[in-house]
Amino acid sequence: MAYSVKEIFYTLQGEGMNAGRPAVFCRFAGCNLWSGREADRARAICRFCDTDFVGVDGTGGGRFGSARLLAEAVKAQWPATSGQPLVVLTGGEPLLQVDRPLIDALHAQGLEIAVETNGTVRAPRGIDWLCVSPKHGSELLQRSGDELKVVVPQVGLDLDALVQLPFDHHLVQAMDGPLQAVHLRLARALCLRDPRWRLSVQLHKLLGIR
Repeated sequence: MAYSVKEIFYTLQGEGMNAGRPAVFCRFAGCNLWSGREADRARAICRFCDTDFVGVDGTGGGRFGSARLLAEAVKAQWPATSGQPLVVLTGGEPLLQVDRPLIDALHAQGLEIAVETNGTVRAPRGIDWLCVSPKHGSELLQRSGDELKVVVPQVGLDLDALVQLPFDHHLVQAMDGPLQAVHLRLARALCLRDPRWRLSVQLHKLLGIR
């Protein structure tokens, strides 16, 4: 299988339970909830996405003809000589492309694998850390994992039902945009009202990094 990748870069994980941890991000091109083009945003299932995942023209991006080649490109971005190398497979929607051969190839390079998905595609086995971020209007097929991260507000999402799904951690995160301060107060109040939820803050935006 060939893989289409927007970009590969080394940074700090900015969200969720692994926030602050050094990681190589591998951002796959394409998504099943929005084309990524502004002209289509109003008709998209997910209208609040703030990520450029169109094309393969980003830093380190391209089309990789095999799992081995992509895994080697990911590992080459890890500069440290110590610590457990972590790769975050994200998008777009990474599970449209991530398969068992790629998981095996990344593990063969010594990488721990985290995946950030919208949950509309069932995850293959072998992923070390699975973060699911459900979007209203889509069917949630991946209903278990390590981390459930819900962007709020999303009218129509049943938070009471979501917090009962079998994830190790349940988080809410304020939607970015002009009303982010309002959304952050909402997320904070939700966590205080229901301690089953934990607040996730977009650390990378506070730090001004990718």
